[in-house]
Amino acid sequence: MALHESVLEEFGLAPLWVRRGMSAAQEPVVEAGLEQGAGALANQAARLDEPRVAAREASRAAPEPEHRQAVPVADASRPATLVSEALRGDAIPAQDERRAAPPAQDQIQEQAQRRMQAPAEGRQPTRQPSQPSRASEPPAFDAPPDDDFAWFDDQPAHASVEARHETPEPAAIQTLDWDALSERVAHCERCRLCEKRTNTVFGVGDRNADWMLIGEAPGENEDRLGEPFVGQAGKLLDNMLRSLTLARDSNVYIANVIKCRPPGNRNPEQDEVARCEPYLQRQVALVKPKLIVALGRFAAQSLLRTEASISSLRGRVHEYEGVPVIVTYHPAYLLRSLPDKAKAWADLCLARDTWLAAGGVPSGVAK
Repeated sequence: MALHESVLEEFGLAPLWVRRGMSAAQEPVVEAGLEQGAGALANQAARLDEPRVAAREASRAAPEPEHRQAVPVADASRPATLVSEALRGDAIPAQDERRAAPPAQDQIQEQAQRRMQAPAEGRQPTRQPSQPSRASEPPAFDAPPDDDFAWFDDQPAHASVEARHETPEPAAIQTLDWDALSERVAHCERCRLCEKRTNTVFGVGDRNADWMLIGEAPGENEDRLGEPFVGQAGKLLDNMLRSLTLARDSNVYIANVIKCRPPGNRNPEQDEVARCEPYLQRQVALVKPKLIVALGRFAAQSLLRTEASISSLRGRVHEYEGVPVIVTYHPAYLLRSLPDKAKAWADLCLARDTWLAAGGVPSGVAK
């Protein structure tokens, strides 16, 4: 395939007039070089998305005679005398012969690559209309600059898996012993009551007792001293226990549903009860009492998970965590309502009978 003139003009490689007496051995070499160069240039033109050049090359391509005597393309940079000398058959100087000789294939490819990488000034490569420009599209995300490494310093929002494994998870409340449970309650922050408390009120008494008394929540005195049922209500409770030959420091364990004082002695909220109840459940599991006495309406409703009135809950045997439960009035209420002391005594008698039926053995004298 012969190289078309327009391709050589496009890349500035048009040959000069040469003498017609070139040897037959050199002409096939020139033709082969030109044909190879033409193929390489055509491929480069196609890669440059130059449909105009490719179309012109296809339309003007025509076979040339086997023995070409001269290429009728004149170089505008050459003087007219050089052309006239070539027509007369005069010899061209050696420097002109070197210029007339076709460049080697590697030189042609190198020139084509340079033109492809740095196109002429004012020339813009054409694009196919069917391919939209990606330069106008907004970036899919805000990527940091290439030279900005500050974002490598950001710490992850969540701790890594290794860090989570290095920090041991706290043991379940159901597995704690007395000392660990007391320590957990002392530093508890499971609900908002921890913000206003002075002391947590864990419990007091015999940890192996058959009787377990459960109240509502600490009051002002209990919050200050860290012990349940102190003050006037505590003294009344001690007198009630003494009548049954019981005492808080020998054969009774006393605790509360809530371990922190609610502000203003208000009733605890349901979520506060739910977060604190696991501590009471663990205390019951450790004491293993034969009987539970619920002191007051709130304690009875929390343990039995009911909204029934205390008057409807009294006089019957209930159950909590597999332990019999007797409901009676809170000692602080009895201080304000003296006639109900007789009812409270009847409740304690029911509790004693239930305890004896569960295998309890009465002691001679309370310590």
